[in-house]
Amino acid sequence: MRRALFVGALLAFVVSAAPAMAQDPVKVDPKHYKVEFENAQVRVLRVTYGPHEKSVMHEHPATVAVFLADGESRFTLPDGTTQDHAIKAGTTMWDGGGKHLPENLGDKPFELVVVELKAPTAAK
Repeated sequence: MRRALFVGALLAFVVSAAPAMAQDPVKVDPKHYKVEFENAQVRVLRVTYGPHEKSVMHEHPATVAVFLADGESRFTLPDGTTQDHAIKAGTTMWDGGGKHLPENLGDKPFELVVVELKAPTAAK
């Protein structure tokens, strides 16, 4: 009986913790994500990956990304599908937000700035 309760409690913890573990990249992957600036409207992240480094599944709100270096990346989505991209330095991209697991496929470091947009706040 105790074992069944323990297994049930462990399963409940894992299921409830899974969404939290796939959230804020700064919290789940501080090696690659650093907050450069934050206010009520935006959060600006500096993102750096060494050659062939991989992140963990995480989530962003709507973002604008500015790529500071050429790179080859792979994004694994929650359903297991992947998207490969070759990016040139200076490229700017919009993304509506969501979960992904990025990976640097290249032999060189990869760096970008991500501007996360926050939901508008009510006027005071």
